[in-house]
Amino acid sequence: MEYFPNIKQITYEGTDSKNPLAFKHYDCRQKILGKTMADHLRFAVCYWHTFKGTGSDPFGPGTIVRNYNSSDDPMRIAEMTMEAAFEFFTKLGVDFWCFHDRDISPEAQTLKETNTRLDKIAKLAKKLQSDNNIKLLWGTTNAFSNRRFMSGAGTNPSPHVFAYAASQVKKAMEITKELGGAAYLFWGGREGYETLLNTDMKRELEHLAILLQMAVDYKKDIGFNGQFYIEPKPKEPTKHQYDFDAGNCYAFLQKYNLAKHFKLNIEANHATLAGHSFQHELQFCIDNGLLGSVDANRGDLFLGWDTDQFPTDIYETTLAMYTILRSGGFTTGGLNFDAKVRRQSIDPTDLFHAHIGAMDVFARGLKNAAKMLTDGVFEDVIKQRYAGWNDGFGAKIEKKTAGLKECENYILEHGEPELQSGRQEFLENILNSYI
Repeated sequence: MEYFPNIKQITYEGTDSKNPLAFKHYDCRQKILGKTMADHLRFAVCYWHTFKGTGSDPFGPGTIVRNYNSSDDPMRIAEMTMEAAFEFFTKLGVDFWCFHDRDISPEAQTLKETNTRLDKIAKLAKKLQSDNNIKLLWGTTNAFSNRRFMSGAGTNPSPHVFAYAASQVKKAMEITKELGGAAYLFWGGREGYETLLNTDMKRELEHLAILLQMAVDYKKDIGFNGQFYIEPKPKEPTKHQYDFDAGNCYAFLQKYNLAKHFKLNIEANHATLAGHSFQHELQFCIDNGLLGSVDANRGDLFLGWDTDQFPTDIYETTLAMYTILRSGGFTTGGLNFDAKVRRQSIDPTDLFHAHIGAMDVFARGLKNAAKMLTDGVFEDVIKQRYAGWNDGFGAKIEKKTAGLKECENYILEHGEPELQSGRQEFLENILNSYI
């Protein structure tokens, strides 16, 4: 069965094309700084929003009806959805996909039966991966939607619920390994609190660390060589998420001696919800050796929740790709479109329009960033601005051979410092010239 019969293979047609179902900027074979666009960007389609999203919101049920949901048998729906997903991946021309365990396979009455279902769907996914030359960027578990996780998973006050979450992680890790996943992600959907009146925050964080250490140990047991990720998010659904932002996650990992086992999966929308720019969170990760992968989306600054919209801002993609390129690019990670079409976008074709636009805007960002990096304008400005630290008294401070007394003596000898302009407006004008 063909699930998107009206869609042919999406191809690159160039900037003069008027075809809405063609790439104007993303040419997977074009080489940028010695690598193809496909190798730089490593695009992945998320399973949950793209194929399981219904357009529901807090004020109403779903509006989107898909032809692969037309069965009374939940396992048949799961099979058809998987078939539709791989048809979508191949027609769009992406190399990777990502999943939550409960997205690809429905829960049953018992964990044993649920795992049997998951094994069956994973077997189908493995065949479709092989048939279509598609790879798994990362897998994860949904330990937040079911009623049992209303008070968290790894941070739940009940050890029984904790054990259930751990069991899900175990199975999802096994499936990810079986499918050749490059990484496994931990997203604490409800790992946080609503009120401290009923919360032992210290104990909950210790329990979360125990869960992650269990996963580290089991990773060795099964010989899974993929990277572990944590995805920061500041709020929603809980008032305060324990994985608030990149800095918070890093502090947690350091405290519990887990830092060497984890990198971060940064989401653009989560960054802005935390009061940071997307570029800031990426740069923090790069500076601390934490950059793993990216959920490429955007939020709406007029709304206070995680809207998960497809990226369209060329400024944001340019700065993101500039930051990523400066670090050497992705290794295990890539750009996963953790984004959903809007409630009124009910046609199957809208899924293609959304992804095509997002891939094109990141391709433009990549080309802009490569030129910026090659020209070296911003790099030169930064080098010049911090040149005083390279030798003389600045070098002594960095080498920690000068203390407070030496600083005082230096000022007594040299007097008031000469200030230099940050030249922000000048640099923003230069950025505009590339975009």
